[in-house]
Amino acid sequence: MSEKKLGLTGKIVLGMFTGIIAGILFNLWSSPEATPLFHGLVVDGILRIVGEFFITSLMMLVVPLVFVSLIVGTCQLSDPSKLGRLGGKALVLYLVTTCIAISIALTVATIVKPGSNAAFADSFDESVSVAEAPSFVDVVIDMVPRNPINAMAEGNMLQIIVFALLFGIAMALTGKAGDRLKGFFEDVNEVIMKLVMILMKVAPYGVFALLARTFANLGFGELLGDLLKYFLTVLLLLLVHGFVVYPLLLKLLTRLNPIVFIRKMFSNQIFAFSISSSNASIPVTLRTTTKRLGVNNSVSSFTVPLGATINMDGTAIMQGVATVFIAQLYGVDLSFTDYLMVILTATLASIGTAGVPGVGLIMLAMVLQQVGLPIDAIALIMGIDRLLDMTRTAVNITGDAMVTTVIGKSEGQFDESIYNDPEAGNDGSVIGGQSVTSDAQAATNEMKQPPS
Repeated sequence: MSEKKLGLTGKIVLGMFTGIIAGILFNLWSSPEATPLFHGLVVDGILRIVGEFFITSLMMLVVPLVFVSLIVGTCQLSDPSKLGRLGGKALVLYLVTTCIAISIALTVATIVKPGSNAAFADSFDESVSVAEAPSFVDVVIDMVPRNPINAMAEGNMLQIIVFALLFGIAMALTGKAGDRLKGFFEDVNEVIMKLVMILMKVAPYGVFALLARTFANLGFGELLGDLLKYFLTVLLLLLVHGFVVYPLLLKLLTRLNPIVFIRKMFSNQIFAFSISSSNASIPVTLRTTTKRLGVNNSVSSFTVPLGATINMDGTAIMQGVATVFIAQLYGVDLSFTDYLMVILTATLASIGTAGVPGVGLIMLAMVLQQVGLPIDAIALIMGIDRLLDMTRTAVNITGDAMVTTVIGKSEGQFDESIYNDPEAGNDGSVIGGQSVTSDAQAATNEMKQPPS
């Protein structure tokens, strides 16, 4: 396959496999004692420089990306009439489902212990771990920054998130001044997204260097079982959240038949899985919720795009399992407060998280930093993340449709006869002047947009 045909995902996977192979070969015939020159020049020299450059670059983007993307995401609620009951319901439901997702992920990962071999326990530098965790009351009190600039300088993510949310809400309510600032932050956000894309071009080399150095110092056998257990744990939790948790919530909140919901969402899920983009799936999700599920377009047109922006349940599950996995690999015991910090950080950070390659990694880096775990361990899971990313997108759009259905029914903007009609929406009817075919084509044309 030529380089032109090999996309970013393919290059990252190639970097993962070549890095693992190179690291195993280095481990078999070299060691710091037997070949000190080679080890010092290549393993602890070139590979370390390239790997740490990539990780440091990821961390460089955390504060500006989170701050700006949260402001842009929050200020989208610019219509004061939609900042009332409808917006409040949507925001609460999306945040509750995200909180449920990461709580389940942390609980299951703690029981399953995907990183139980503690392969890196001896290599973890305890000097860089956080001090004794503060109490939960102190965490809640400290969420509001006394000095936002100082919070950014110190990388205090919870304080940055809270300030960005308040700033975005204030912009949405300000009027013309807020609109002018909105345009400015949207431009800044676009520039930061371009910077992320530039960084991701070197991701394959960073992954190669990090994994080659890891396996050169450790070998392969200790990690293979843990990686497989991590992958299966995340995949299982994603399927459970999409096909069990969402239907149960729908039944509890609306008394509707969840089997009908899953059946009508299935083709939408396959579409989202194939293109791995919540944003590109918006036209098809809109049509499904209105023509197949019976929600009025006045509700769907607001809650579906909002969900594509702030509903990141799949990403929250990955972050929860990955945090426990990495902590166990390094032999770090997370306290109850650490788990609460992960839940708070990942849930709040889901608001406004942009759907571009690398942002999920940056969000994970932020969560790891919050609880004092080594960020370079992200390289271990990058190469196996593509299938999980596709599944996460299908889960996310299912959550968007579930919340839309719940809100539509609670607002009286819902036609239950359409919901219960198995043939509803199969006649090529239109939504906003577009047929289902043109909706799918519009989404397909956006397939080159970065994944969520």
